[in-house]
Order: sequence, then structure tokens, then C-alpha cells
Amino acid sequence: MRTDNVVRVDAINVLLANLGEIDTERFICMIKRDTFDYTEWRRGLFKGKTIHEIYSMAKEHEKNKITNQ
Repeated sequence: MRTDNVVRVDAINVLLANLGEIDTERFICMIKRDTFDYTEWRRGLFKGKTIHEIYSMAKEHEKNKITNQ
């Protein structure tokens, strides 16, 4: 199992690679001041969707990610 510090460093690196320094800092500030409940958000994310719909969403996301590189 990875330590909390390793997970934290990896997460920051992912944010930096995808958002850049400024937006990473903005995101961290938003998370610190927001009452956003990630667990509740995740519970409702795919509610009512079939596995095929989720798969299609994932394929579309990957296609867009490749196109935007």
C-alpha cells in the first residue's frame, strides 16, 4: 500500500500535467474552501446509467482526450 504522501505527490503531478501550475493552484484552493463531498458526488455519478452507457461515456472521454493533445 502506498503512503498518503506518495498518493499526494502523484496527485499533484497529475494535476500539474493536465492543468498547469496556475489551474492546479486554483483547484487546490477551491477544494480547501469548498464543502464538496466527493463520496456523495461519486454515488450519483452513474446512477440510472447502464454499463453500456458508462462504457460509451468512457470511450468518448478517451477520444476527446486524444484529440485535445
